[in-house]
Amino acid sequence: MTDGSAWRQPGHGASTSPAGWPMPPAQPRPQPAPGSWWSDALADPWRDPDAQVVVVKTPADEPPALEKVPPPGPAPRAGLGLVLMVSIITALLAGALGGTLGYVFAGGGGGVLGGSTLGGNPPLNGRPPDTVAALAKKVLPSVVTISMRVGAGTSLGSGFVVSNDGYVITNNHVVQGGNGSATVRFTDASVAPASVVGSDDESDIAVLKIDTAGLPEDQLKPVEFGDSDQLQVGDPVVAVGAPLGLTSTVTYGVVSYLDRPIRTSEGGTARYYSAIQTDAAVNQGNSGGPLFDGAGRVVGINSVIGTLSEDQATAGNVGLAFAIPINHARRVAQDVINTGKARRTVMGVSPDPSYRNPAGGARLASVEANGPAAGAGLHAGDVILAVNGKPVEEFWDLTALIRKYAPGAVVEIQYLRGTTKEKTSVTLVADAK
Repeated sequence: MTDGSAWRQPGHGASTSPAGWPMPPAQPRPQPAPGSWWSDALADPWRDPDAQVVVVKTPADEPPALEKVPPPGPAPRAGLGLVLMVSIITALLAGALGGTLGYVFAGGGGGVLGGSTLGGNPPLNGRPPDTVAALAKKVLPSVVTISMRVGAGTSLGSGFVVSNDGYVITNNHVVQGGNGSATVRFTDASVAPASVVGSDDESDIAVLKIDTAGLPEDQLKPVEFGDSDQLQVGDPVVAVGAPLGLTSTVTYGVVSYLDRPIRTSEGGTARYYSAIQTDAAVNQGNSGGPLFDGAGRVVGINSVIGTLSEDQATAGNVGLAFAIPINHARRVAQDVINTGKARRTVMGVSPDPSYRNPAGGARLASVEANGPAAGAGLHAGDVILAVNGKPVEEFWDLTALIRKYAPGAVVEIQYLRGTTKEKTSVTLVADAK
């Protein structure tokens, strides 16, 4: 649409056709009677000049006031939103009306006129067992918030009960640097003291023991363990913990990736594990809390988030969270409970941290004599490409992927020697530390 000044006025337009041919003079049009209220209609700059001089008189009623013209600039489209809102409200009203009419028809209509209560108040706490709400109700009593004095401050994290006698699993970095005494808070707000049984800094696993004296007999509700090796990308998962100190918080997502090699160095300690990546919202305070599968079984321990912030104090969730697989964490925790320390799975090699290749891989700087890798025929200089089909992109990926497996497991190693790709099988062992 153009501005009104571009419209051709009657009798003053061009005298040629668009093709340039002369046009006959415009025939005079009927003119309004002098003094009529519409005598200036032909001078209206917004009028279609080709229209006949016909004016339809509107009713004499007072016209409604005009809406104010909105200020110039972009404005949101209101049409669809209005239709949607009207549709939602209409649907709600229709639902309410249908329920009322159904009640009236069922009862003969006498209840309404007689002043009886309309409808009922069915309980809303019942949920099908496969819903997130039902899952949360089931698992929340097993999740605890952990606080511990660390220097002049307090470390806050999450954990979960794993036995009837009060063992709790959490992250090592939740209790690292503390005095060994902690307080656990249950979802019903009751609290109890706890002590650190042991931990493994490289796997980031710690075990606490709750002092059960004074607790009700049914206070401790151990979790059910799942099998993290059976997870698939796209499986639903639920994270529970105390992000930013908000206890008993439940978030929902899916498994985004499996066996994501993770290396962190918080507190100067290098930690390695093959992580479950998820988009369930996890923030500071979720550390050590459980990641449940759709059946309410623990499949991981929420430990690390990916963030765009370089400052840990301002880091927040961006849809990238990483959990230690429960098969790995459970094995480490059992070692800590049984022996006071964890066994670390190794294959008897040292990767070269200076090796960089766009195609990925970890070059072996050394191979331990008589170790598992040497027994499988691996040599220094070989480039490890994959472990059980999982690609090795960086030198530390090799350590993270190997730590996933228990000592005694046999893994397939794909490697490059010179320009030749080869495969071998390595039987992993526990380190001698």
